[in-house]
Amino acid sequence: MFNIQNYSKQNIKNDILSGALVAVALVPEAIAFSFIAGVSPVVGLYGAFIIGLITALIGGKPGMISGATGSVAVVFVSLGLSVKYMYPDLDAEALSMMVLHYILVTSIIAGLIQVAIGLLKMGKFIRLVPQPALFGFVNGLAIVIALAQLPFLAPANIGQYGSWIDIIKASLSENYIMYIIIIITMATMQYLPKVSKAVPAGLVAIIAVTLVVYFGHIDTRTVGDLADLSNVSFPHFTMPDWSLLFSWESLKIILPTAVIVALVGLIESLLTLSVLDEMGGKRGSGNQECVALGVGNATSGLFGGMAGCAMIGQSVINFTSGGLGRLSSFTAATLLIILVVSFSDVIAAIPMAVLVGIMFMVSIGTFEFSSIKRISHMPRSDAFVLVVVTIITIFFDLAVAVIAGIIISALVFAWKHAKIFSHTKMEGDKKIYELDGPLFFGSVTSFNEQFDVENDPEEVVIDFKKARVMDSSGAEAIDALTEKYRKAGKKLTLRHLSEDCKKMLRTAGPFCTYEEDDPTYKVAHDV
Repeated sequence: MFNIQNYSKQNIKNDILSGALVAVALVPEAIAFSFIAGVSPVVGLYGAFIIGLITALIGGKPGMISGATGSVAVVFVSLGLSVKYMYPDLDAEALSMMVLHYILVTSIIAGLIQVAIGLLKMGKFIRLVPQPALFGFVNGLAIVIALAQLPFLAPANIGQYGSWIDIIKASLSENYIMYIIIIITMATMQYLPKVSKAVPAGLVAIIAVTLVVYFGHIDTRTVGDLADLSNVSFPHFTMPDWSLLFSWESLKIILPTAVIVALVGLIESLLTLSVLDEMGGKRGSGNQECVALGVGNATSGLFGGMAGCAMIGQSVINFTSGGLGRLSSFTAATLLIILVVSFSDVIAAIPMAVLVGIMFMVSIGTFEFSSIKRISHMPRSDAFVLVVVTIITIFFDLAVAVIAGIIISALVFAWKHAKIFSHTKMEGDKKIYELDGPLFFGSVTSFNEQFDVENDPEEVVIDFKKARVMDSSGAEAIDALTEKYRKAGKKLTLRHLSEDCKKMLRTAGPFCTYEEDDPTYKVAHDV
Protein backbone atom coordinates (compact mmCIF):
# COMPACT_ATOMS: atom_id res chain seq x y z
CA MET A 1 0.00 0.00 0.00
CA PHE A 2 1.17 3.55 -0.60
CA ASN A 3 1.53 6.09 2.17
CA ILE A 4 0.31 9.48 0.98
CA GLN A 5 2.41 11.13 3.69
CA ASN A 6 5.56 10.08 1.83
CA TYR A 7 4.50 12.03 -1.26
CA SER A 8 5.55 15.55 -2.11
CA LYS A 9 3.16 17.83 -3.99
CA GLN A 10 5.25 17.34 -7.13
CA ASN A 11 5.04 13.54 -6.80
CA ILE A 12 1.27 13.68 -6.34
CA LYS A 13 0.81 15.91 -9.37
CA ASN A 14 3.06 13.80 -11.59
CA ASP A 15 1.43 10.53 -10.51
CA ILE A 16 -2.13 11.78 -10.99
CA LEU A 17 -1.46 13.35 -14.39
CA SER A 18 0.48 10.37 -15.70
CA GLY A 19 -2.19 8.04 -14.32
CA ALA A 20 -4.86 10.03 -16.17
CA LEU A 21 -2.90 9.71 -19.42
CA VAL A 22 -2.53 5.96 -18.95
CA ALA A 23 -6.23 5.56 -18.08
CA VAL A 24 -7.26 7.06 -21.41
CA ALA A 25 -4.72 4.92 -23.29
CA LEU A 26 -5.99 1.78 -21.53
CA VAL A 27 -9.54 2.07 -22.88
CA PRO A 28 -8.96 1.13 -26.54
CA GLU A 29 -6.35 -1.46 -25.53
CA ALA A 30 -8.78 -3.24 -23.17
CA ILE A 31 -11.53 -3.15 -25.80
CA ALA A 32 -9.23 -4.47 -28.54
CA PHE A 33 -7.95 -7.32 -26.37
CA SER A 34 -11.53 -8.29 -25.52
CA PHE A 35 -12.27 -8.61 -29.22
CA ILE A 36 -9.15 -10.76 -29.64
CA ALA A 37 -10.35 -13.09 -26.87
CA GLY A 38 -13.83 -13.22 -28.43
CA VAL A 39 -15.78 -11.64 -25.56
CA SER A 40 -17.61 -8.39 -24.81
CA PRO A 41 -15.46 -5.24 -24.36
CA VAL A 42 -16.79 -5.07 -20.80
CA VAL A 43 -14.78 -8.19 -19.91
CA GLY A 44 -11.51 -6.53 -20.88
CA LEU A 45 -12.41 -3.22 -19.21
CA TYR A 46 -13.30 -4.97 -15.95
CA GLY A 47 -10.07 -6.92 -16.10
CA ALA A 48 -8.01 -3.77 -16.72
CA PHE A 49 -9.67 -2.03 -13.76
CA ILE A 50 -9.51 -4.87 -11.21
CA ILE A 51 -6.04 -6.18 -12.07
CA GLY A 52 -4.68 -2.66 -12.34
CA LEU A 53 -6.17 -1.66 -8.98
CA ILE A 54 -4.91 -4.68 -7.04
CA THR A 55 -1.39 -4.65 -8.50
CA ALA A 56 -1.23 -0.90 -7.85
CA LEU A 57 -1.92 -1.50 -4.16
CA ILE A 58 0.17 -4.62 -3.45
CA GLY A 59 2.36 -5.13 -6.54
CA GLY A 60 6.11 -5.52 -6.47
CA LYS A 61 6.91 -2.43 -8.57
CA PRO A 62 5.34 0.97 -7.83
CA GLY A 63 4.03 2.62 -10.97
CA MET A 64 3.89 -0.54 -13.08
CA ILE A 65 0.64 -0.80 -15.05
CA SER A 66 -1.22 -4.11 -15.32
CA GLY A 67 -4.44 -5.01 -17.06
CA ALA A 68 -5.92 -7.01 -19.93
CA THR A 69 -3.14 -7.76 -22.43
CA GLY A 70 -2.78 -9.12 -25.92
CA SER A 71 -0.38 -11.91 -24.92
CA VAL A 72 -2.96 -13.37 -22.52
CA ALA A 73 -5.92 -12.64 -24.83
CA VAL A 74 -4.26 -14.66 -27.59
CA VAL A 75 -4.17 -17.70 -25.26
CA PHE A 76 -7.93 -17.33 -24.76
CA VAL A 77 -8.46 -17.51 -28.53
CA SER A 78 -7.56 -21.21 -28.55
CA LEU A 79 -9.77 -21.70 -25.49
CA GLY A 80 -12.72 -20.21 -27.37
CA LEU A 81 -12.09 -22.43 -30.38
CA SER A 82 -12.01 -25.51 -28.14
CA VAL A 83 -15.28 -24.50 -26.49
CA LYS A 84 -16.87 -23.95 -29.90
CA TYR A 85 -15.75 -27.43 -30.93
CA MET A 86 -17.22 -28.95 -27.73
CA TYR A 87 -20.62 -27.24 -28.13
CA PRO A 88 -21.35 -27.17 -31.88
CA ASP A 89 -25.12 -26.93 -31.36
CA LEU A 90 -25.15 -23.69 -29.35
CA ASP A 91 -26.32 -20.47 -31.00
CA ALA A 92 -24.00 -17.46 -31.12
CA GLU A 93 -25.31 -15.82 -27.92
CA ALA A 94 -25.24 -19.03 -25.86
CA LEU A 95 -21.77 -19.90 -27.20
CA SER A 96 -20.47 -16.44 -26.27
CA MET A 97 -21.78 -16.89 -22.72
CA MET A 98 -20.20 -20.36 -22.47
CA VAL A 99 -16.83 -19.02 -23.64
CA LEU A 100 -17.10 -16.28 -21.02
CA HIS A 101 -17.62 -18.82 -18.22
CA TYR A 102 -14.62 -20.82 -19.40
CA ILE A 103 -12.51 -17.64 -19.44
CA LEU A 104 -13.63 -16.63 -15.94
CA VAL A 105 -12.89 -20.05 -14.42
CA THR A 106 -9.54 -20.23 -16.24
CA SER A 107 -8.62 -16.73 -15.02
CA ILE A 108 -9.32 -17.69 -11.41
CA ILE A 109 -7.26 -20.90 -11.60
CA ALA A 110 -4.42 -19.07 -13.37
CA GLY A 111 -4.46 -16.47 -10.61
CA LEU A 112 -4.21 -19.15 -7.92
CA ILE A 113 -1.24 -20.72 -9.74
CA GLN A 114 0.50 -17.34 -9.83
CA VAL A 115 -0.12 -16.78 -6.12
CA ALA A 116 1.41 -20.20 -5.39
CA ILE A 117 4.47 -19.39 -7.53
CA GLY A 118 4.94 -16.12 -5.64
CA LEU A 119 4.54 -17.73 -2.21
CA LEU A 120 7.07 -20.40 -3.17
CA LYS A 121 9.54 -17.59 -3.99
CA MET A 122 9.91 -18.75 -7.59
CA GLY A 123 9.78 -15.24 -9.03
CA LYS A 124 13.56 -15.07 -8.64
CA PHE A 125 13.95 -17.43 -11.60
CA ILE A 126 13.45 -14.42 -13.87
CA ARG A 127 17.15 -13.86 -13.17
CA LEU A 128 17.81 -16.82 -15.47
CA VAL A 129 16.78 -14.67 -18.42
CA PRO A 130 20.08 -13.46 -19.94
CA GLN A 131 20.57 -9.86 -21.04
CA PRO A 132 20.51 -10.65 -24.79
CA ALA A 133 17.15 -12.41 -24.32
CA LEU A 134 15.87 -9.37 -22.41
CA PHE A 135 16.98 -7.10 -25.25
CA GLY A 136 15.25 -9.43 -27.73
CA PHE A 137 12.04 -9.42 -25.69
CA VAL A 138 11.98 -5.63 -25.46
CA ASN A 139 12.76 -5.12 -29.15
CA GLY A 140 10.25 -7.73 -30.25
CA LEU A 141 7.56 -6.26 -28.03
CA ALA A 142 8.28 -2.76 -29.34
CA ILE A 143 7.72 -4.02 -32.88
CA VAL A 144 4.55 -5.86 -31.80
CA ILE A 145 3.20 -2.65 -30.20
CA ALA A 146 3.78 -0.77 -33.46
CA LEU A 147 2.27 -3.52 -35.63
CA ALA A 148 -0.80 -3.67 -33.37
CA GLN A 149 -1.64 -0.09 -34.42
CA LEU A 150 -1.73 -0.83 -38.16
CA PRO A 151 -5.27 -2.31 -38.24
CA PHE A 152 -6.59 1.09 -37.11
CA LEU A 153 -5.06 2.60 -40.28
CA ALA A 154 -6.35 -0.06 -42.66
CA PRO A 155 -8.78 1.10 -45.37
CA ALA A 156 -12.38 -0.06 -45.43
CA ASN A 157 -13.02 -3.28 -47.38
CA ILE A 158 -9.36 -4.17 -47.26
CA GLY A 159 -10.05 -7.54 -48.88
CA GLN A 160 -10.77 -5.91 -52.27
CA TYR A 161 -7.18 -4.76 -52.74
CA GLY A 162 -4.76 -7.04 -54.52
CA SER A 163 -1.40 -5.89 -53.15
CA TRP A 164 0.20 -4.09 -50.21
CA ILE A 165 0.93 -1.11 -52.43
CA ASP A 166 -2.78 -0.76 -53.23
CA ILE A 167 -3.64 -1.07 -49.54
CA ILE A 168 -1.14 1.64 -48.60
CA LYS A 169 -2.44 3.96 -51.34
CA ALA A 170 -6.04 3.41 -50.23
CA SER A 171 -5.10 3.96 -46.59
CA LEU A 172 -3.37 7.24 -47.40
CA SER A 173 -6.34 8.50 -49.41
CA GLU A 174 -9.01 7.38 -46.90
CA ASN A 175 -7.18 8.03 -43.63
CA TYR A 176 -4.95 10.99 -44.41
CA ILE A 177 -6.51 12.91 -41.51
CA MET A 178 -5.49 10.13 -39.14
CA TYR A 179 -1.91 10.32 -40.43
CA ILE A 180 -1.85 14.07 -39.83
CA ILE A 181 -3.14 13.61 -36.27
CA ILE A 182 -0.59 10.85 -35.63
CA ILE A 183 2.25 13.11 -36.79
CA ILE A 184 0.99 16.00 -34.63
CA THR A 185 0.68 13.69 -31.61
CA MET A 186 4.16 12.25 -32.04
CA ALA A 187 5.67 15.72 -32.54
CA THR A 188 3.91 16.94 -29.39
CA MET A 189 5.28 14.05 -27.34
CA GLN A 190 8.76 14.52 -28.76
CA TYR A 191 9.16 18.29 -28.41
CA LEU A 192 6.76 19.49 -25.68
CA PRO A 193 8.85 17.97 -22.82
CA LYS A 194 11.78 20.09 -24.01
CA VAL A 195 9.68 23.20 -23.36
CA SER A 196 7.77 22.16 -20.25
CA LYS A 197 7.22 18.97 -18.24
CA ALA A 198 4.44 20.42 -16.10
CA VAL A 199 1.85 18.17 -17.78
CA PRO A 200 2.51 14.86 -19.58
CA ALA A 201 2.85 15.53 -23.30
CA GLY A 202 0.58 12.63 -24.16
CA LEU A 203 -2.24 14.03 -22.05
CA VAL A 204 -1.83 17.44 -23.71
CA ALA A 205 -2.02 15.79 -27.13
CA ILE A 206 -5.20 13.86 -26.23
CA ILE A 207 -7.03 16.91 -24.86
CA ALA A 208 -5.91 19.34 -27.57
CA VAL A 209 -6.51 17.04 -30.54
CA THR A 210 -9.87 15.84 -29.20
CA LEU A 211 -11.09 19.42 -28.77
CA VAL A 212 -9.96 20.40 -32.27
CA VAL A 213 -11.55 17.32 -33.87
CA TYR A 214 -14.81 17.66 -31.90
CA PHE A 215 -15.42 21.37 -32.37
CA GLY A 216 -13.96 21.39 -35.86
CA HIS A 217 -16.32 18.57 -36.88
CA ILE A 218 -13.40 16.70 -38.41
CA ASP A 219 -14.35 13.29 -39.75
CA THR A 220 -12.00 10.70 -38.29
CA ARG A 221 -12.30 7.39 -36.47
CA THR A 222 -12.87 7.67 -32.69
CA VAL A 223 -12.92 5.33 -29.71
CA GLY A 224 -16.72 5.31 -29.98
CA ASP A 225 -16.40 3.68 -33.41
CA LEU A 226 -14.52 0.80 -31.81
CA ALA A 227 -17.21 -0.19 -29.30
CA ASP A 228 -20.43 0.99 -27.70
CA LEU A 229 -19.58 2.10 -24.13
CA SER A 230 -22.98 3.54 -23.26
CA ASN A 231 -24.15 0.57 -21.15
CA VAL A 232 -20.99 -0.14 -19.13
CA SER A 233 -21.59 -0.31 -15.36
CA PHE A 234 -19.31 -0.77 -12.37
CA PRO A 235 -18.07 -4.36 -11.86
CA HIS A 236 -20.18 -6.61 -9.67
CA PHE A 237 -19.64 -10.10 -8.27
CA THR A 238 -20.22 -12.74 -10.94
CA MET A 239 -20.47 -16.42 -10.09
CA PRO A 240 -18.77 -18.49 -12.80
CA ASP A 241 -20.13 -21.87 -13.77
CA TRP A 242 -18.13 -24.03 -11.33
CA SER A 243 -19.71 -27.18 -12.74
CA LEU A 244 -17.11 -26.93 -15.51
CA LEU A 245 -14.54 -28.18 -13.00
CA PHE A 246 -16.46 -31.42 -12.54
CA SER A 247 -16.29 -32.38 -16.20
CA TRP A 248 -13.15 -34.14 -17.42
CA GLU A 249 -13.70 -32.79 -20.94
CA SER A 250 -13.81 -29.24 -19.58
CA LEU A 251 -10.82 -29.76 -17.30
CA LYS A 252 -8.74 -30.94 -20.26
CA ILE A 253 -9.29 -27.49 -21.75
CA ILE A 254 -9.25 -25.31 -18.64
CA LEU A 255 -6.21 -26.61 -16.73
CA PRO A 256 -3.62 -26.48 -19.58
CA THR A 257 -4.92 -23.05 -20.62
CA ALA A 258 -4.73 -21.82 -17.01
CA VAL A 259 -1.11 -22.96 -16.73
CA ILE A 260 -0.19 -21.19 -19.99
CA VAL A 261 -2.03 -18.01 -18.94
CA ALA A 262 -0.24 -18.08 -15.57
CA LEU A 263 3.20 -18.54 -17.10
CA VAL A 264 2.72 -16.05 -19.94
CA GLY A 265 1.38 -13.47 -17.50
CA LEU A 266 4.23 -13.95 -15.03
CA ILE A 267 6.94 -13.91 -17.69
CA GLU A 268 5.64 -10.69 -19.24
CA SER A 269 5.10 -9.06 -15.84
CA LEU A 270 8.52 -10.01 -14.47
CA LEU A 271 10.27 -8.96 -17.66
CA THR A 272 8.40 -5.64 -17.57
CA LEU A 273 9.52 -5.26 -13.98
CA SER A 274 13.12 -5.90 -15.07
CA VAL A 275 12.82 -3.30 -17.85
CA LEU A 276 11.53 -0.68 -15.39
CA ASP A 277 14.28 -1.63 -12.95
CA GLU A 278 16.81 -0.87 -15.68
CA MET A 279 15.13 2.45 -16.48
CA GLY A 280 14.71 3.61 -12.90
CA GLY A 281 17.52 1.96 -11.00
CA LYS A 282 15.31 0.75 -8.11
CA ARG A 283 14.72 -3.00 -7.91
CA GLY A 284 11.17 -4.28 -7.53
CA SER A 285 10.07 -7.52 -5.87
CA GLY A 286 9.38 -10.30 -8.36
CA ASN A 287 7.75 -12.61 -5.81
CA GLN A 288 5.47 -9.85 -4.54
CA GLU A 289 4.45 -9.09 -8.11
CA CYS A 290 3.60 -12.78 -8.68
CA VAL A 291 1.27 -12.77 -5.67
CA ALA A 292 -0.31 -9.44 -6.58
CA LEU A 293 -0.92 -10.48 -10.18
CA GLY A 294 -2.40 -13.78 -9.04
CA VAL A 295 -4.76 -12.08 -6.60
CA GLY A 296 -5.71 -9.60 -9.32
CA ASN A 297 -6.47 -12.29 -11.91
CA ALA A 298 -8.47 -14.45 -9.48
CA THR A 299 -10.48 -11.42 -8.34
CA SER A 300 -11.00 -10.31 -11.94
CA GLY A 301 -12.49 -13.71 -12.77
CA LEU A 302 -14.89 -13.38 -9.82
CA PHE A 303 -16.10 -9.99 -11.08
CA GLY A 304 -16.58 -10.81 -14.74
CA GLY A 305 -13.14 -9.78 -16.00
CA MET A 306 -10.48 -11.66 -17.96
CA ALA A 307 -6.97 -12.43 -16.74
CA GLY A 308 -4.09 -10.16 -17.69
CA CYS A 309 -0.62 -9.09 -16.69
CA ALA A 310 1.75 -6.13 -16.77
CA MET A 311 1.56 -3.91 -19.84
CA ILE A 312 5.00 -2.76 -20.91
CA GLY A 313 3.66 -0.06 -23.24
CA GLN A 314 1.46 1.61 -20.64
CA SER A 315 4.12 1.09 -17.97
CA VAL A 316 6.66 2.94 -20.10
CA ILE A 317 4.11 5.71 -20.77
CA ASN A 318 3.55 6.03 -17.03
CA PHE A 319 7.24 5.96 -16.20
CA THR A 320 8.32 8.49 -18.84
CA SER A 321 5.42 10.79 -17.90
CA GLY A 322 6.64 11.01 -14.29
CA GLY A 323 4.43 8.33 -12.71
CA LEU A 324 6.88 6.57 -10.43
CA GLY A 325 4.67 5.80 -7.43
CA ARG A 326 1.70 3.58 -6.61
CA LEU A 327 -0.62 6.57 -6.81
CA SER A 328 -0.08 6.72 -10.59
CA SER A 329 -1.17 3.13 -11.28
CA PHE A 330 -3.99 3.48 -8.71
CA THR A 331 -5.18 6.63 -10.53
CA ALA A 332 -5.00 4.88 -13.90
CA ALA A 333 -7.16 1.96 -12.74
CA THR A 334 -9.81 3.96 -10.90
CA LEU A 335 -10.01 6.72 -13.50
CA LEU A 336 -10.37 4.10 -16.24
CA ILE A 337 -13.60 2.69 -14.83
CA ILE A 338 -14.93 6.14 -13.84
CA LEU A 339 -14.33 7.49 -17.34
CA VAL A 340 -15.96 4.51 -19.03
CA VAL A 341 -18.98 4.43 -16.70
CA SER A 342 -19.61 8.14 -16.12
CA PHE A 343 -18.00 9.90 -19.09
CA SER A 344 -18.43 7.38 -21.87
CA ASP A 345 -19.42 10.12 -24.34
CA VAL A 346 -16.18 11.98 -23.68
CA ILE A 347 -14.08 8.83 -24.09
CA ALA A 348 -15.99 7.92 -27.24
CA ALA A 349 -15.05 11.31 -28.79
CA ILE A 350 -11.27 10.73 -28.49
CA PRO A 351 -9.76 10.19 -31.96
CA MET A 352 -8.13 6.80 -32.37
CA ALA A 353 -5.28 8.49 -34.25
CA VAL A 354 -4.04 10.33 -31.17
CA LEU A 355 -3.87 7.06 -29.22
CA VAL A 356 -2.12 5.38 -32.15
CA GLY A 357 0.41 8.21 -32.18
CA ILE A 358 1.06 7.75 -28.45
CA MET A 359 1.59 4.01 -28.90
CA PHE A 360 3.98 4.62 -31.80
CA MET A 361 6.05 6.82 -29.48
CA VAL A 362 5.89 4.12 -26.82
CA SER A 363 7.18 1.64 -29.38
CA ILE A 364 10.08 3.93 -30.24
CA GLY A 365 10.85 4.50 -26.56
CA THR A 366 10.67 0.79 -25.76
CA PHE A 367 13.01 -0.38 -28.52
CA GLU A 368 16.58 -0.82 -27.27
CA PHE A 369 18.42 0.99 -30.05
CA SER A 370 21.66 0.57 -28.11
CA SER A 371 21.38 -3.18 -28.69
CA ILE A 372 21.85 -2.59 -32.44
CA LYS A 373 25.18 -0.90 -31.71
CA ARG A 374 26.17 -3.61 -29.25
CA ILE A 375 25.25 -6.54 -31.48
CA SER A 376 28.43 -6.21 -33.57
CA HIS A 377 30.52 -6.34 -30.39
CA MET A 378 28.60 -9.19 -28.73
CA PRO A 379 29.74 -12.81 -28.88
CA ARG A 380 27.98 -14.48 -31.80
CA SER A 381 25.99 -16.68 -29.43
CA ASP A 382 24.57 -13.65 -27.58
CA ALA A 383 23.74 -11.90 -30.84
CA PHE A 384 21.99 -15.07 -32.03
CA VAL A 385 19.91 -15.21 -28.84
CA LEU A 386 18.92 -11.55 -29.22
CA VAL A 387 17.79 -11.99 -32.83
CA VAL A 388 15.97 -15.29 -32.19
CA VAL A 389 14.04 -13.95 -29.18
CA THR A 390 13.07 -10.84 -31.14
CA ILE A 391 11.76 -12.87 -34.07
CA ILE A 392 9.86 -15.37 -31.91
CA THR A 393 8.29 -12.55 -29.88
CA ILE A 394 7.02 -10.94 -33.09
CA PHE A 395 5.73 -14.00 -34.89
CA PHE A 396 4.88 -16.47 -32.17
CA ASP A 397 4.55 -16.06 -28.43
CA LEU A 398 6.32 -14.18 -25.65
CA ALA A 399 6.61 -17.20 -23.33
CA VAL A 400 8.02 -19.37 -26.13
CA ALA A 401 10.49 -16.61 -27.04
CA VAL A 402 11.82 -16.22 -23.50
CA ILE A 403 12.02 -19.97 -22.87
CA ALA A 404 13.83 -20.43 -26.19
CA GLY A 405 16.27 -17.67 -25.23
CA ILE A 406 16.99 -19.30 -21.87
CA ILE A 407 17.50 -22.75 -23.42
CA ILE A 408 19.79 -21.44 -26.17
CA SER A 409 21.83 -19.41 -23.66
CA ALA A 410 22.10 -22.41 -21.31
CA LEU A 411 23.27 -24.68 -24.13
CA VAL A 412 25.82 -22.11 -25.27
CA PHE A 413 27.06 -21.69 -21.71
CA ALA A 414 27.36 -25.46 -21.26
CA TRP A 415 29.21 -25.80 -24.57
CA LYS A 416 31.67 -23.04 -23.72
CA HIS A 417 32.45 -24.63 -20.35
CA ALA A 418 32.40 -28.24 -21.55
CA LYS A 419 36.17 -28.52 -21.27
CA ILE A 420 38.44 -29.36 -18.38
CA PHE A 421 42.21 -29.02 -18.59
CA SER A 422 45.05 -30.74 -16.82
CA HIS A 423 48.66 -29.94 -16.08
CA THR A 424 50.89 -32.94 -15.37
CA LYS A 425 54.11 -33.18 -13.42
CA MET A 426 56.20 -35.85 -11.74
CA GLU A 427 56.96 -36.06 -8.01
CA GLY A 428 59.49 -38.87 -7.82
CA ASP A 429 57.72 -41.93 -9.16
CA LYS A 430 54.26 -40.31 -8.89
CA LYS A 431 52.45 -38.63 -11.77
CA ILE A 432 50.36 -35.64 -10.70
CA TYR A 433 47.31 -34.52 -12.72
CA GLU A 434 46.37 -30.95 -11.70
CA LEU A 435 42.89 -30.32 -13.10
CA ASP A 436 41.47 -26.92 -13.98
CA GLY A 437 37.81 -26.26 -14.84
CA PRO A 438 34.31 -27.46 -13.96
CA LEU A 439 33.48 -31.16 -14.06
CA PHE A 440 29.86 -31.67 -15.06
CA PHE A 441 27.83 -33.57 -17.65
CA GLY A 442 29.14 -31.40 -20.48
CA SER A 443 32.84 -31.79 -19.64
CA VAL A 444 32.92 -35.52 -18.79
CA THR A 445 34.29 -36.43 -22.23
CA SER A 446 37.01 -33.80 -21.95
CA PHE A 447 37.80 -35.09 -18.44
CA ASN A 448 38.29 -38.66 -19.63
CA GLU A 449 40.58 -37.54 -22.44
CA GLN A 450 43.10 -36.10 -19.98
CA PHE A 451 44.31 -39.44 -18.62
CA ASP A 452 46.56 -42.17 -20.01
CA VAL A 453 45.72 -45.09 -17.73
CA GLU A 454 47.69 -47.67 -19.68
CA ASN A 455 50.99 -45.74 -19.76
CA ASP A 456 50.79 -43.95 -16.41
CA PRO A 457 53.23 -45.01 -13.64
CA GLU A 458 52.26 -47.22 -10.71
CA GLU A 459 51.23 -44.23 -8.56
CA VAL A 460 48.93 -41.50 -9.82
CA VAL A 461 47.53 -38.44 -8.04
CA ILE A 462 44.60 -36.41 -9.38
CA ASP A 463 44.45 -32.97 -7.80
CA PHE A 464 41.05 -31.21 -7.95
CA LYS A 465 42.21 -28.02 -6.19
CA LYS A 466 41.50 -25.83 -9.25
CA ALA A 467 38.56 -27.92 -10.44
CA ARG A 468 35.03 -28.25 -9.16
CA VAL A 469 32.65 -31.19 -9.39
CA MET A 470 29.31 -29.66 -10.41
CA ASP A 471 26.88 -32.58 -10.65
CA SER A 472 26.36 -36.31 -10.25
CA SER A 473 27.62 -36.90 -13.81
CA GLY A 474 31.01 -35.58 -12.68
CA ALA A 475 31.00 -37.88 -9.65
CA GLU A 476 30.11 -40.85 -11.88
CA ALA A 477 33.03 -39.98 -14.18
CA ILE A 478 35.44 -40.00 -11.21
CA ASP A 479 34.09 -43.38 -10.11
CA ALA A 480 34.52 -44.81 -13.62
CA LEU A 481 38.09 -43.50 -13.93
CA THR A 482 39.00 -44.90 -10.52
CA GLU A 483 37.73 -48.31 -11.59
CA LYS A 484 39.96 -48.19 -14.69
CA TYR A 485 43.07 -47.49 -12.57
CA ARG A 486 42.07 -50.24 -10.11
CA LYS A 487 41.75 -52.80 -12.89
CA ALA A 488 45.14 -51.68 -14.23
CA GLY A 489 46.64 -52.46 -10.80
CA LYS A 490 47.77 -48.90 -10.18
CA LYS A 491 47.51 -46.83 -7.00
CA LEU A 492 45.31 -43.76 -7.35
CA THR A 493 44.95 -40.86 -4.93
CA LEU A 494 42.31 -38.12 -5.21
CA ARG A 495 43.06 -34.76 -3.60
CA HIS A 496 41.01 -31.70 -2.78
CA LEU A 497 37.48 -32.99 -3.18
CA SER A 498 34.70 -31.55 -1.02
CA GLU A 499 33.12 -33.69 1.68
CA ASP A 500 29.86 -33.53 -0.23
CA CYS A 501 31.56 -34.95 -3.32
CA LYS A 502 33.31 -37.69 -1.34
CA LYS A 503 29.99 -38.89 0.03
CA MET A 504 28.65 -39.29 -3.51
CA LEU A 505 31.58 -41.38 -4.69
CA ARG A 506 30.89 -45.11 -4.46
CA THR A 507 33.98 -46.56 -6.13
CA ALA A 508 36.44 -43.71 -5.65
CA GLY A 509 35.56 -42.85 -2.05
CA PRO A 510 38.36 -44.91 -0.41
CA PHE A 511 40.94 -43.30 -2.69
CA CYS A 512 40.23 -39.74 -1.48
CA THR A 513 42.79 -38.14 0.80
CA TYR A 514 42.05 -35.57 3.48
CA GLU A 515 43.54 -32.12 2.93
CA GLU A 516 43.48 -29.15 5.27
CA ASP A 517 42.22 -26.85 2.52
CA ASP A 518 39.59 -29.16 1.00
CA PRO A 519 36.78 -27.16 -0.66
CA THR A 520 33.28 -26.96 0.82
CA TYR A 521 31.16 -26.70 -2.33
CA LYS A 522 28.00 -28.75 -2.75
CA VAL A 523 27.44 -31.05 -5.71
CA ALA A 524 24.12 -30.82 -7.54
CA HIS A 525 22.56 -34.25 -7.84
CA ASP A 526 19.18 -35.93 -8.23
CA VAL A 527 17.36 -36.88 -5.04
